[in-house]
Amino acid sequence: MKAKYIAGAVLAAALIGVGVWQISESAPSAPEVPFTTLTGEKFNTSDLKGKVVLVKFWATNCVTCIQQMPDTIKYQQTYGDRGFEVIGVAMQYDPPNYVKNFTETRSLPFKVVIDVNGEIAKAFDNVRLTPTAFLVDKQGNIIRRYVGNYDKTAFVATLEKALAG
Repeated sequence: MKAKYIAGAVLAAALIGVGVWQISESAPSAPEVPFTTLTGEKFNTSDLKGKVVLVKFWATNCVTCIQQMPDTIKYQQTYGDRGFEVIGVAMQYDPPNYVKNFTETRSLPFKVVIDVNGEIAKAFDNVRLTPTAFLVDKQGNIIRRYVGNYDKTAFVATLEKALAG
């Protein structure tokens, strides 16, 4: 009986190991794209390695995006000193003056980028719907994609696990 228990435990551990390997092997890398913030700061996806990053596509006329913004601000403020960074990517069709006004009037504490020619959205699996967000781990792999509303508790759990890893 004891041997069956040990064999079962060994098999379970092996299966878990294979599952973890498959998850890590199948996680796609975030695309290498250039970003330019509203303040003129330039950086690339590869510059973010070592941080956990939420690349969030949004628009000033997107009701759900606006509803989620207080949580996005809170996540940046709560986890920023632990290596978390939000990149808010305003969609190509969003008027730049609207994006700038929204960013300034709400004192957004994260980097905001306007996807002027739509290339960032294309690179991230051709994003067309807002909000769409990608959680990227410290190695630059996309670990989760969020479209529309999402479970906040599950998001925080995934974020904290990524920050610990």
